[in-house]
Amino acid sequence: MASQVSWIGLGNMGRGMCKNIVEKGLLKAPLIVYNRTAARANALVESFPKDKATVATTIADAVKPADLIFICVGDDAASDHIIKEAIASGDVKGKLFVDCSTVHPDTTRKTSQTLTEKGASFVSCPVFGAPAFADAGQLISVLAGKKEDVDKVKPFTEGVTSRAIIDLSDQEIGRASMLKVLGNTFILSTVETLSEGLVLADKSGLGTDTYHQWLELMFPGPFPKYSTRMTSGDYYQREYPLFAVDLARKDLRHALSLASASGAHLPSVEVTDSLLKDVKEHDGEKGDVAGLYGAVRQHAGLKYENQ
Repeated sequence: MASQVSWIGLGNMGRGMCKNIVEKGLLKAPLIVYNRTAARANALVESFPKDKATVATTIADAVKPADLIFICVGDDAASDHIIKEAIASGDVKGKLFVDCSTVHPDTTRKTSQTLTEKGASFVSCPVFGAPAFADAGQLISVLAGKKEDVDKVKPFTEGVTSRAIIDLSDQEIGRASMLKVLGNTFILSTVETLSEGLVLADKSGLGTDTYHQWLELMFPGPFPKYSTRMTSGDYYQREYPLFAVDLARKDLRHALSLASASGAHLPSVEVTDSLLKDVKEHDGEKGDVAGLYGAVRQHAGLKYENQ
């Protein structure tokens, strides 16, 4: 087990993952937490029992004392920045970096090569699940890297941050990120299809309640929760997004890039991205993927807001 663990990045997923790592007694020393917005790091650390976590004020302060460093940030540029700052902080030889971010497979490959050349180790560990799943330790983690490195990360995943893992040990390092991008493409396209169904149920007279009941019976799990957020109006009323539209569109761009390189076509991704553009134009920075419902409503001649 690592003697000192750091966590960099406290988005909706990172906070829940940190909480489970701290609360489930894995650590030999207080967790070192860094976030670009220091107030988030301070608030999280203050929510833990005394001496369970501490705040780092810089990336270097999070990296230098640690032998295991988790990263969970919003996009490729942020992940690249952290790796550059980590290397600039001094010798990273012997340290194990674990990136839980959703990034393009090429970014994962570049990070792995950069760290390996500096004598460090790297595991790609993107995760599936909504923020509520992260809080409950019910994510699905996808791990890729050398088996001996993946084995060092596993104690922090299954039964801690995650209900299950997909183990891609000793396989090509970009495969975990590729699965994450394709998985998010499925989720986002399904949310778009759900939006279409709810709008048609409303306009045809079937009713959204009946459609929602069918959805719960046929596909219990995350999609009925999206349906509830849509029909309740949460998709436009919330102050902060659960799945920000900009991050969703980044994932779809990655999917389209992969499709182009492979000679494939993703028409549902193109439709979903176009509608998410409408969501961004309507809701700005607080735009959430559940706002696809509002965008589809507009295309059907209804108001964006359902209430």
